[in-house]
Amino acid sequence: FMKRIGGLKQQIGARVRELSVDGRSPEQQLSECLAVVRDLVEQQRVLASHLHRLLKEQNIVLRSYQRLTEAQRSQMREFYLLNIFPLVTPQTMDPAHPFPFISNLSLNLLVTVRYANDDASGLARIKVPVGSGIPRFLKVGDDELYVPLEEVIANNLDLLFPGMVVEACELFRVTRNAIAERDEDQADDLLLMIESELRERRFASIVRLEVEKNMDPIHRGMLAAELELDEVSEVFEVDGMMALRDLFQIVAINRPELHDPSQHPLDHPKLGDKKRNIFHIIHDTGPILLQHPYESFATSVERFALEASEDPKVLAIKMTLYRTSADSKIIESLIDAAQNGKQVTVVVELKAQFDEAANIRWANRLEEAGIHVTYGVLGLKTHSKVMLVVRRDFSGLRRYAHIG
Repeated sequence: FMKRIGGLKQQIGARVRELSVDGRSPEQQLSECLAVVRDLVEQQRVLASHLHRLLKEQNIVLRSYQRLTEAQRSQMREFYLLNIFPLVTPQTMDPAHPFPFISNLSLNLLVTVRYANDDASGLARIKVPVGSGIPRFLKVGDDELYVPLEEVIANNLDLLFPGMVVEACELFRVTRNAIAERDEDQADDLLLMIESELRERRFASIVRLEVEKNMDPIHRGMLAAELELDEVSEVFEVDGMMALRDLFQIVAINRPELHDPSQHPLDHPKLGDKKRNIFHIIHDTGPILLQHPYESFATSVERFALEASEDPKVLAIKMTLYRTSADSKIIESLIDAAQNGKQVTVVVELKAQFDEAANIRWANRLEEAGIHVTYGVLGLKTHSKVMLVVRRDFSGLRRYAHIG
């Protein structure tokens, strides 16, 4: 959504008149996309409700704060006061305090409060502090019973607004445009350009507002106006839980019987001999066709990079890097190779969508290890997974490649 809808809105803003391959203008594409998304949101609601029932059958319960017992509420209030309350900061909205910045995909509470002896109401925004060690779902007692963090905050607002009357508390979330691309041909430094784009993305235009069902229409309209959105087409009413991706926290519960069996990749038959040099195997058997994840990545590609980094006959390693894990063994092998005196060159694709920051960190680390790093080709995005190893064999220099 951030990428596709954001891109269409940029085209409309730039008055692009070129039609798509199926003859639709950007305005038509946007209208039809938003209609499809509303259908998907309804399907998501139905599936989420079904998932809750399935979890309950396995004694894993996601419960509303209002349905907790008095003792459970007391327990959650104490936990909140000790562990989360110091992290929560309400921001008032009045002529002296302009509408606050709303970060992308954050959960927010719009709170309506007034003093007990005053009829005039005021608004405040609270950002739900999910992340940095704070879970979205708080465990209640020893059983697998969980309550959403935003509901714990919403039902203990007297701690944040002492002496005031809380008239309403409503949940909302915004989605920002992920497209902030500039003209690469005009950039003096591609790395600096991407770093600048990452900073700008935090403040990119908002392309969607999600509000809880039955939000006060006045508040809904106010939010849409402040965020410069069309209330009819760009505001989505959510009947149920927002940010369902946070349910991965529940997936992490230690209930192995509820998970699919683990996939154990097989070693390729030609690579079964772990003691033999992989370059000798390739030289003797010829090309090896690998199918991941059915055949092991660790005993093929990672082994290829590891042995290349250690083999004294290997002179150079060249590869492309698009996305990689935080604990990449390939990266470690490249660094080891450079430390072992080999010529190592890596093309790091800085424009890997949503992985730009990670790739910048990898590029810096590789350069610190003495590896020659380049940043792809202007105007193109490098998706290929290629590694070229130059090795001195008995007959001269021979090139070994992994192409994925």
